[in-house]
Amino acid sequence: MISSTSGLTLDLEALRNNLSFLRKHIGPHPKISSVVKSNAYGHGIEQFVPMAEQVGIDHFSVFSSAEALRVFQIKSPDTHLMIMGWISQDEIEWAIQHDVEFYVFDLHRLGKAIQFSKMLNKPARIHLEVETGMNRTGLTNRELAQALALIAGNRDQVSLTGICTHLAGAESIANYYRIQRQLRIFRRTLTRLEGQGFHPEFRHMASSAATLSYPATRMDLVRVGIAQYGFWPSQEVFIDYVHSRKNKSDPLRRVLSWKSRIMSVKEVQMGEFINYGTTFLSTSDRRIAVIPVGYANGFSRSLSNQGRVLIGGERVGVIGLVNMNMMIADITNVPDVKPGDEVVIIGKQGDLEITVASFSEISDQLNYELLARLPADIERTTSK
Repeated sequence: MISSTSGLTLDLEALRNNLSFLRKHIGPHPKISSVVKSNAYGHGIEQFVPMAEQVGIDHFSVFSSAEALRVFQIKSPDTHLMIMGWISQDEIEWAIQHDVEFYVFDLHRLGKAIQFSKMLNKPARIHLEVETGMNRTGLTNRELAQALALIAGNRDQVSLTGICTHLAGAESIANYYRIQRQLRIFRRTLTRLEGQGFHPEFRHMASSAATLSYPATRMDLVRVGIAQYGFWPSQEVFIDYVHSRKNKSDPLRRVLSWKSRIMSVKEVQMGEFINYGTTFLSTSDRRIAVIPVGYANGFSRSLSNQGRVLIGGERVGVIGLVNMNMMIADITNVPDVKPGDEVVIIGKQGDLEITVASFSEISDQLNYELLARLPADIERTTSK
C-alpha cells in the first residue's frame, strides 16, 4: 500500500465533546446545522459527516451543489442538507428532486426554482436570504416584496423552509453595533413575513461566533462551523466566553491532528546555508530533519524560519524556506532522532501540543484559512 507523506486523524470523542458543549451552551431548542463547506473545513466531508451523524447531527450546510452531492452520497436518508451558496440552474432541478434545501438570494433563482418545481411536480425547499447589512448576497426590501408575491402565487411549488441572513463579523467586538443593527432589521423582516401569513420552519442568522456570543441570534437554527471542529472563531470570542467564569480552561477539543514522519536526517556544519537561498545561515554545527510536507501539502511558505513542529517530545523550529513538498526542522538538541520518527504538525506529542492557532500567531493565516487549505489528497482517518 502506497502511503501519503502525512496524515490527518479525526477524533470522534473530541467532536462529541464539542457538540455536547454547544448544546449545553445554547439550550435544547435551536437545531444545529453542521457546516461542512470547504471539505468540512479541511477535515474531509466523507470522514466527518458520518462522525457527526453518529453524535446526533441530522442537518448539514454546504456552500455549493458539488459539496452537497458529496454529502448526499454518504448521509443517512433522514438527514437534511442545505446549500448556502453556489448552485447552477440545472442543479436546482437535482436539489428539488432530492429534497435538498437551498438559499434564494435573488429573484432569478426563485423563478428557476418555481419553473423546475412545476416540471417535477414537487415543491422546492428554499431559504430566503435577506440583506440586513452584510452587503454580499441577500434580497433587498423591494426584492423581498417581489419574492413573497411570487411565493404566494406559487404555494404548491415553493416550501418556504427558512428565512435567514448572514452576520457581518460576529467574531469581533468592533462589529458589535453593526450586528445589533442587523438583528433589528432581521426582526422587522420576520414581523413582515408573519403579517403576510408566512411562517418558515427555520429562522436563522447565527454562525459559530454569534451562537457563542449573541444569544438573541440563535432562533430556530444555528449554522455551526469552526466551533464544532474545536476552534474558537477568534480570541475575542473565547475571552468573552471565559471572562465571567471561574473555570478559564478551553471547553473545546480539537478534532483534527496532523502528523508526518522524518524522511532524512543529516549534519550541517557551521557557516553553511540551509535549504534554498540564503534565508538561514547555520551559526553552529547542526543536525537537521527533512520532513516530506511543504506548501503544496498545506504548510504555508509564510512559516519559513518561523514554524514549529513536535519531534521526540520537543518543540523544534522550522528553518530555511518551506519548499513545495519538504521542510526542514532543527533537531540539534533532540537526541536519538532517526528517519521514520513521528512529526506532529498539529496535535499532541507527550506533554506538548501545537494547535492551528499557533500558526496564526506567527503568520497572516486565519484558523479557517489553514484548515480549508489542507489538500483533499492527504490521507484522513477517524479514531474513537
